[in-house]
Amino acid sequence: MLERLMFGRTGHESTRLIFGAAGIGWTSQEHADAVLEQVRAAGINHLDTAASYGDAEVRMAPFLRRHRADYFLATKTGERTGDAARAELERSLERLEVDQVDLIQLHNLVEADEFDVAHGPGGAVEALVRARDEGLVRFIGVTGHGVRIAEMHRRSLERHDFDSVLLPYNHLMMRNADYRRHFEALVDECQARQVAVQTIKAVARRRWTTDGDEPHRSWYEPLPPGPALARAVAFVLARPGLFLNTSSDTRLLDAIVAAATGPCEAPSDEDLDADARTHHMAPLFDGHELETI
Repeated sequence: MLERLMFGRTGHESTRLIFGAAGIGWTSQEHADAVLEQVRAAGINHLDTAASYGDAEVRMAPFLRRHRADYFLATKTGERTGDAARAELERSLERLEVDQVDLIQLHNLVEADEFDVAHGPGGAVEALVRARDEGLVRFIGVTGHGVRIAEMHRRSLERHDFDSVLLPYNHLMMRNADYRRHFEALVDECQARQVAVQTIKAVARRRWTTDGDEPHRSWYEPLPPGPALARAVAFVLARPGLFLNTSSDTRLLDAIVAAATGPCEAPSDEDLDADARTHHMAPLFDGHELETI
């Protein structure tokens, strides 16, 4: 059985494994239906999508017609101005065919200029607060990628009392001393304020290399099913208080669920380092050339 944990101060006890819906955004309705039935069978009760995930919101609508009450539903907006964020939220509600989402998140809020617009007068934060007051959303979060994001999330929390954050967390990311320092400070602050901490890129192997003709079902190359993937999942879930979003490569869903089922013991640094060597793993982000996706 998947462990459940109170999702910050929302009052919802979410499975610590959250379904990330990016992988169904560019597939058929039939495939999306099958994946969502896998999610249901696994006992996952928290769905995370975004306006920018292709047709993911549309693909989720038939499932939500049947099961909306059983799920904590999150989406994201990449817009920074208030009017554009409101319009994108309304479009998401229409595409999902719901009257309300549980969580709306500012998507990948990393760059300083976008930060200032989103948090400033007439910005996205103001608009989403109004949407919350009107009952279109229940909670507001912020997400991001790259080695700067933990520090930027702390800045966001200084400007607004967000209900959740989302950012990368894996063994290779935590080798970066600056990222580790900011990540730990962010987690400490979130725990003190009851802000939910969601993690992504747990099973990332590296960016795609130029050789090979394997279809890319994720913007990064994930680890294959097996012991290394299981240890990557355990690295996250053995740490209390963190949530883990599944990979956009939906072929890995069963393997990730299996690794997340039952108590997870923290793998040793030696085993994780050996996995990195065996699978030729490399960081997805380095603070310079590899910051964009």
